[in-house]
Amino acid sequence: MKLSADLHAFEGRIGHHFKRPELLVRALTHTSLASPTRPSNQRLEFLGDRVLNLVIAQALFEADRAADEGTLAPRYNALVRKETCADVARQVDLGEVLKLGRGEMATGGRRKNALLGDAMEAVIAAVYLDGGLAPAQDMVLRLWGDRIAKAEAQARDAKTALQEWVQARGQRPPAYVELDRSGPDHAPVFTIAVRLDGGEEEQAEAGSKRQAEQQAAAQLLQKLEP
Repeated sequence: MKLSADLHAFEGRIGHHFKRPELLVRALTHTSLASPTRPSNQRLEFLGDRVLNLVIAQALFEADRAADEGTLAPRYNALVRKETCADVARQVDLGEVLKLGRGEMATGGRRKNALLGDAMEAVIAAVYLDGGLAPAQDMVLRLWGDRIAKAEAQARDAKTALQEWVQARGQRPPAYVELDRSGPDHAPVFTIAVRLDGGEEEQAEAGSKRQAEQQAAAQLLQKLEP
């Protein structure tokens, strides 16, 4: 298969030249344009999500060797959430090469977070299948770039982001409830739940209430985003 000029340019933007170009075409094909002979990117999205999770988890683990799980988890959630994947997709103009059906094109599919985020994960999987973990890891680390270094700040903003999410939908502010406190006084562990009017809930544990609230908010945001 020979790639079109716009897909060759996209290869340059992500920094990977495909030996199996059909993988890239599939990664960019939305279900609205899929057919029995033209598979969509859904299966690749599933795999790419797992590759992304591993790469980001390892990057954070190595970047801050003193951080415990309760500190790393909200940073991780901020980096792998669909919104972040969509931002990276916009960074490489993925929307310009996304292959959509007429209905999705008419409703602005090239700008939708869900479609862009899914396709970015599918591209990660395509690179992984084409060249292995090393090139996929290199691409993720390059494209996520400063986001990894700034992950702590992004994680601290999870409560604000969740607050904005519920306000935009006319809901009351999230409720944070302390479910449990365990451990000695000098090293407590807090279990915090965040709850929304619609019944959505997530729980998290951390060494401080603030960390647990941020982690719970980040986890709930990840679940809520389409």
